[in-house]
This record gives sequence, structure tokens and C-alpha cells, in this order.
Amino acid sequence: MIWANLLAIPVLIIITMLQISIVSRMPLLHGTADLLLLAILGWTLQKRVRSGWFWAATAGVLIGLSSAISPFVAIASYLLVAALVQFFKRQVWQAPLLVMLLLTLICTLLTQGITLATLVISGTPLPILDSLSLITLPSILLNMVLAVPIYIIMADMANWVFPEEIEG
Repeated sequence: MIWANLLAIPVLIIITMLQISIVSRMPLLHGTADLLLLAILGWTLQKRVRSGWFWAATAGVLIGLSSAISPFVAIASYLLVAALVQFFKRQVWQAPLLVMLLLTLICTLLTQGITLATLVISGTPLPILDSLSLITLPSILLNMVLAVPIYIIMADMANWVFPEEIEG
């Protein structure tokens, strides 16, 4: 449905603006929450949603253009997240909220790891253990705290976009 794809652009732009203007200014140690990651997870986990790939690619482009990380790295990270969600959605669908929390943990580690590896490969001298303890672990904690509210918001939005058909 093209309507769900068109909805992604303004929603993800607003989330990117919140990410850049508010969330990035409220770190825990040096880690921050990743609202775009959580939005992709929350949206793609919805049962009737089929536009998760488009949302992931759009979020990757937006964060790639608004941060210092390469857009290709951001797009690849978020598309990998969408692939993981699709896998879990097919395998373990009985408890979507628990899957959201599990995927928040896994995908935060994944995206942070890809970003860290990219920076190390590009020649940035980063102490790995400090990066994990000061950036990745606090980011995981913040993402876990925000995962449930964002999942609920995305579920409401998905119910609005894809209303359930009433059998009668």
C-alpha cells in the first residue's frame, strides 16, 4: 500500500528531528537512544505492516544525511534491522512485545557494532572497551526504556493505517 510508504516520510522526518534536537542532547554517559531504530522495530513488528523495508531505507537515508556516519552504513544497518525483524516476525510471533525488547537489545548491539567497526576501519582510534561501556551499554538501556512506549505508538499508528476488518 503506497499510503503506508508515503506516511513514512513525514513520520521519520519528525522522529529524526526529535533525535537530533532533543534525544542527542540527553545522553546517559555518552550513549543516546536511537528513536529511528525503535520506530523501525515498532513499525515493522506490526502484523499487517508490509512496508518495513521502505521505512528502514528512509530512516537510513535520513540519519545518514544528518549525522557524521556514512549514509551507506546507516542504510545498511537499518536494512539489516528490518531483515532481522522479518525473520523474528515469521519465527516468534506469539509475544510481539517481548520480541520488541529482544530485538531492541540485539539491534542496538548490531547498529552500534557496525558504526564502531566503520569508525575503526576508517582510522579513528577508539578504545573498544570504553566505547562499549560508555556508549553502547547506556544506549541499550535508553533504548530498552523507550522500546515499549514507541511500540505502543507504532501499534496505534498501524491500526489507524491498516484498520482490522470487522467480520459480519
